[in-house]
Amino acid sequence: MPMEKPIKIMYLSPVGDSSYDQVFADMARDHKLPGTEIHLASLPPAEGGFTHIEYRSYEAIVTRGIIRAVRAAAREGFDALAIGCFYDTALHDAREISGDMIITAPCVASCEIAASLSNRFGIIVGRRKWVHQMASTVREHGHEHRLSGFYHVELGVNDFQKDHAETERRLIEAGRKAVEEDFAEALILGCTLEVGFYRDVEKKLGVPVIDPSIAALKRAEYAAVLKRQCGWVPSRKWSSEPPPEEEIARFGQFDTNEPFGNRIVVEAE
Repeated sequence: MPMEKPIKIMYLSPVGDSSYDQVFADMARDHKLPGTEIHLASLPPAEGGFTHIEYRSYEAIVTRGIIRAVRAAAREGFDALAIGCFYDTALHDAREISGDMIITAPCVASCEIAASLSNRFGIIVGRRKWVHQMASTVREHGHEHRLSGFYHVELGVNDFQKDHAETERRLIEAGRKAVEEDFAEALILGCTLEVGFYRDVEKKLGVPVIDPSIAALKRAEYAAVLKRQCGWVPSRKWSSEPPPEEEIARFGQFDTNEPFGNRIVVEAE
């Protein structure tokens, strides 16, 4: 069924720093469908100014900015929005107030895709610090029984893109352990800044390797197609009930200040 207008997807980098925006915009340009328009946006520096959110305390601070950005994107008429952090930061909070706009994030999207390609998968993360929180997220998404384990390479978020050869070496070493020792049938790269490495890791290890940035983008795009063709939008019943608009207006915390910092638009062809 042809689309009457471009699908509009926002990929929201939930940090108040634009250093990696072009990296994700290039990813979106390389992987989107021709009829899809992608907006790659980051938060304004006033929402914390972090270059990463590896720590729960950082996440807590940027959650407010994510909620404001999601509200603004919904009002702009986006079909779907992907929150670009593998912690799936504020996923449920954002879904609650997104209106008819669909929300997804890298961990949930990657697990869904990996589960469709294999019976058992491993997740390669940056630091051992991350594992406790990510294990809880995978469990909440219902994929714990498919998980062979987490494999950390002791690189922080901002380290992955510094030395590509070293990053690739560490990813392959961790992936080989997952596949050959723990019998993982697929791998997920457990940080959005592991973007760009999945093809080489696949070639070396011979299993599907899911890039979480691409997974989140494509899952958002797929959800938008289903929304257009089938009318499937977020539920607003029971636990999915949104706060009353009159109460939101009275509290006055949701729609103040500029919701976005940098924004790059990748046009539909």
